[in-house]
Amino acid sequence: MLQRMKRLGSYLIIIVLLPYIITVFLNGPSVKTTGKIEEDCIMVENDGKETEMSIEEYCIGRLAKEIPASYEEEALKAQAVLVRTTVYGQIREAGSNTVLPDEFWTTDEMRDQWGAGKYSANYDKLRSAWQQTEGQVLLYGGNPASVPYCRLTNGNTRDGAEVLGSEEYPYLKIKECPLDIEAKEQMQTIILDEMDVEVTAADTAGYVLSVRAGEETVNGEEFRKTYGLASSCFTLQNYDGKLRITTRGVGHGLGMSQYTANRMAEDGSAFHEILAYFFEGTELQEVADIVRDTE
Repeated sequence: MLQRMKRLGSYLIIIVLLPYIITVFLNGPSVKTTGKIEEDCIMVENDGKETEMSIEEYCIGRLAKEIPASYEEEALKAQAVLVRTTVYGQIREAGSNTVLPDEFWTTDEMRDQWGAGKYSANYDKLRSAWQQTEGQVLLYGGNPASVPYCRLTNGNTRDGAEVLGSEEYPYLKIKECPLDIEAKEQMQTIILDEMDVEVTAADTAGYVLSVRAGEETVNGEEFRKTYGLASSCFTLQNYDGKLRITTRGVGHGLGMSQYTANRMAEDGSAFHEILAYFFEGTELQEVADIVRDTE
């Protein structure tokens, strides 16, 4: 009797597994899904050290560092697509063994920045934005698009051809962001010791392209970083032995304005509508298509 029951159990196992065995025999092992791809591990740089972590964990850390977690869900989802597009573009260009250099927050840094009381809610919000846009990236001409962003513009985004000196980014156009002008951080002023400097060139949107400093000429973005300016849109004024620098906006002004993206989300725009506005001519596609091309 016991032997008959064991034999019956064996038959049942074979019957249950038979469809799977036939499927594998005919089609081979199943192809990775998008979700599995984003669970893969990559090498990233953190505090001068190389660390292995999942793509999802790394990208949520980048979201935490790069956009306020208090922003609307659709704005966070738009940012998630930009982060994913950038990361997979880097992987496609340099290979899966590349070490990604962009800064991100670890979970400990998130707790420090948000406080223990807000950590769980903020993390879950960013993770939701990441997972709800699972696998979606912006492509142009079949390749990952260049998708820069800034916190706040001076009222307009910049033209990619003017900033980058190339016609390869026709989707980076001047876009009006009138609500940015209302932001508290719109205008900021710092005072430095007087120096021999002047703005020598600016683009159509009003951002500085070059500055003469003594006998040298530097580009506006380099000048901004050197002196810790909030924006690449600035004016210089020497008076009473001091240099007064007034900035407008926050960041380089190219690509998506996170502030306007959030205001659009508040008004009911979905993340794909936000992306279509700032990156006109790009297409939302599945990241699996990019990975497939590199295999």
